[in-house]
Parts: sequence; structure tokens; C-alpha cells
Amino acid sequence: MTIRILTLLAFLSLGAHDALSQTKRRATRATASSEAGAPNFIVINIDDLGYADIAPFGSELNRTPHLTRMAQEGMKLTCFYAAPVCSPSRSALMTGCYPKRVLPIPGVLFPAGKAGLNPEEQTVAEVLKTAGYATACVGKWHLGDQLEFLPTRQGFDFYYGIPYSNDMGPLEDGSKSSLGTPLPPRKDVASKGVDPNIVGGDDTGLKGAAQPPLPLLRNEKVIARVRAQEQTELVARYTDEALGFIRENKAKRFFLYLPHNAVHFPLYPGKAFQGKSRNGNYGDWVEEVDWSVGRVLDTLRELGLAEKTLVIFTSDNGGTARAVNTPLRGNKGSTWEGGMRVPTIAWWPGKIAAGTTCEAIAGMIDVLPTFAKLAGAKLPERKIDGADLWPLLSGQSQQGGHKEFLFYRGLKLEAVRQGAWKLHLAKTELFNLETDIGEATNAAKDHAGIVAQLQALAEKTKDDLGIDGMGPGVRSLGRVPEAKPLIDRDGKVREGFAAGAPAL
Repeated sequence: MTIRILTLLAFLSLGAHDALSQTKRRATRATASSEAGAPNFIVINIDDLGYADIAPFGSELNRTPHLTRMAQEGMKLTCFYAAPVCSPSRSALMTGCYPKRVLPIPGVLFPAGKAGLNPEEQTVAEVLKTAGYATACVGKWHLGDQLEFLPTRQGFDFYYGIPYSNDMGPLEDGSKSSLGTPLPPRKDVASKGVDPNIVGGDDTGLKGAAQPPLPLLRNEKVIARVRAQEQTELVARYTDEALGFIRENKAKRFFLYLPHNAVHFPLYPGKAFQGKSRNGNYGDWVEEVDWSVGRVLDTLRELGLAEKTLVIFTSDNGGTARAVNTPLRGNKGSTWEGGMRVPTIAWWPGKIAAGTTCEAIAGMIDVLPTFAKLAGAKLPERKIDGADLWPLLSGQSQQGGHKEFLFYRGLKLEAVRQGAWKLHLAKTELFNLETDIGEATNAAKDHAGIVAQLQALAEKTKDDLGIDGMGPGVRSLGRVPEAKPLIDRDGKVREGFAAGAPAL
């Protein structure tokens, strides 16, 4: 009897162990299947590109055949919002939040600023790393240039680029003048009682003639001083570094963030593109950006990664006066559509239907939650404002994106949108963006009820981000006690940032 019982128990134990093993195998297969379906991610972010500066969005002046093909093979997002200027837009992309929530500054960050994106914020790179992704940022960062704020401290395994805009350098290096303009002599700011290596004022950094030389970084080391010649090489250098990262990680899952300094002033197209467009330096640089996009997409095709990679092309804000924002009103720096609505294309062959268009309200704040969902990664525990766009991108649903959107310029709420209606608060100007995308006809007098509804939406922000100043939902900036340039005005690399003998 005892032997029979022991035999039965052993049998049952073996059966239970086998069942558990099968369950584990099924779980392992499910996990592997899930991981196999999770794509690589690439975000190509252009600086100051106008809404109609590329052919898929209406340009007849700039030649952009690679972006045309990308749109033909993917989806155009025609109502994709960034922010009025650079740093806020990039903070939204990185965190999935309205810029005011995570980077409460009046404008942008400058060199040697004490402030930056708080390291306590969880970036999209950090979210994806929890799911096993290799991560790289190649290009313009603009969320703080002190060590604590660099991409390598915000979830990126690798960084190569300039930590802010390409105009934030000294006159004599060509940072304030475009290709073909004679370089002015050095301006001696110290003679005016200003120490060129000390941050003043509002702790966002050094401005104007006090700005130090532009540093080109590899990870956390300065490898070159960027003068006029180096400016003309930026697009090609960034492209080569990006392709190197893709090839190095082709057998892994990866996230590549490729934010070009182009086509921000000063304009420095590469030698192969100079004088080749019908639109001067600006058109030359737009066309070089298109070339870079083509190289990235061709490399994905060559490596068999096209069907495994979601690529998003966008701009960090609306175009300047030198750009074309047709049919939108306004330019960079404003909360008119031309200041914040940016040309965006999503591409993932076999997953995103070719030649499609999405008109839903979406934006930079949606990148993090969309990528997290597709990667199977957990969202940050802190509040975010973005939404998962995959149902829209995949065509699974026509419902998605945002029903409401807030238009902040710095710390001030200037406009609100609900459905088709957008209200500019200062002068009570109401526009139906479905019938009046150019915000030309103020419809406030004929739609008092809608005006009241949108004004109530603005009032609700007092309990969160606030209409002006700091609301209770605004989180703290990152700050360091002391900030210094990475290269001082005399060309000396800051201690701890030197990499051998940089070309200075």
C-alpha cells in the first residue's frame, strides 16, 4: 500500500512538474513571440523645418524624393503638434508630457545653464531600456549641457552631437552667420564687465556674445570645436554615426534618436549640396536632410530591418520666416498652427498601411506611450499627458489621439483646442480648424457657446499646469549648483570633458 501511494505521489508530482514545465515553456514562447513582434524605433527630428518645406506636405521648391517615398510607403500625420520652440518640444518627446510639466522655462536652454531636464524624469530611452533596447542619441540634445543632463545620464547608451542649437556659439566661429557670409571678428565681452565663463540671470545659460564655442561630444567627451567648416559636416557626420549604430545593433532591438541641427540658422549645407537647390542655403540643407533620411531607410532595407522598424520623421517646431508653413498661419515661436503643427511621417512597412493619412490630433507627447506599448514596456509612474497612437497608425481604429489639446508658450497658456475648435485666449479668437486651417476668420461672435466651453477648458488647467506661472502639476527643473561651458572662450576644454587631443 505504502509503495503504491508513493508511486502515485511520484506520478502526480511528475505530472505536476511536467505541467509546470509546459506552462513555463508556453510563457517563454509567449514572451519570445512578444519580443519578436516589438519593433526597433527611430525618430528623425529636424530643427525648424516648415510644414510645407518637404514635397509630401506641399513643397514644390525643395526636392525631397526620399521623404516622398517614405510618405508613399507610410502614413502622413497632418495634425501633429510639437511646441513653439526647441527645448520644450524635445522635453515633450522625451517624457510624454506637456513641456510646461517637465521643463518649466520661459523659452529655451542655452550653453552652461544651471537648469535642465530633471534626471528624475523618465525618458523614452529609459523606458525602452527596461525592455532590453540599445539606445543612442545622435545630434542636437538641447535639454541641458551639464554632465547631469546629458543624454548618457538620461537613458542613452551612446551620444554623439552638439548639446544645443548650432547658433549658440561665438561670432568668429560662424555661429551667427550662414555659409558664404564673411566671419566677423571676435567680440570682447569681458571688456563690458561680463565674465564670459559665468552664467548669469535666470540660470538657463549664457546668451548672445557671451556664448562659448560649440562643443561636439562623443558620449561625455569633447572631441572637436565646431566652427564654420564643421557646421557643413554635421548632417553627414550624424548620418554616419547613426548608420554605424544601426549596423552594430542589427541583431538587437534598438532605439535611435536622430535630432539634426539642420535646418536651424545658421545655414550650413554640406559641400555636396551647396548651391544645388532652387532655394539657396536653406533649400540645400533641406535636400541634404532628405538625403540623410534616404540613407537611413536604405540601410534598414539592406539589413532586412525595414519590416522590423518603426520610423518617425518630424520637426521640433514650426518653420521660421525663411521656411514655408502654408497653409498654416504663423511661424516658430507662436501658438498659431504654423508655430506648432509640424510635418510628420510614420513608416513601418507591413504594419502601417502605405499612402495613408491621419488627421487626428497627436503630437510629441505621444511618442513615449506609443513606443512603450509596442515594446511591452511599463509606463512611468509619474503622470504623463500623451496617448498610445498605435490604433491610429495601424488603422485598427479611427478613434484615438486627443480630443483636447493645450497650446503653451513658455509658462503661459495661449490657446486651447477641442475637436475642430481652437480658441486663442488673449483676444477671444475662435477658429474651426477643419474649415479654416489658416486661422483666418474669427468665428467667436457666431459661436458664443463654444467660446464659453473652451474658456472653461482653459480654467480647468488652474488645477494642474496653470494658465500662467506654476500650477500644482508642474514638476521641478533639474538644477546644478555650478555651471560652466564645456569649452571656454579661449578654447580650453573643461576639466573632465577632454578626449585626448580634440581638434580645437
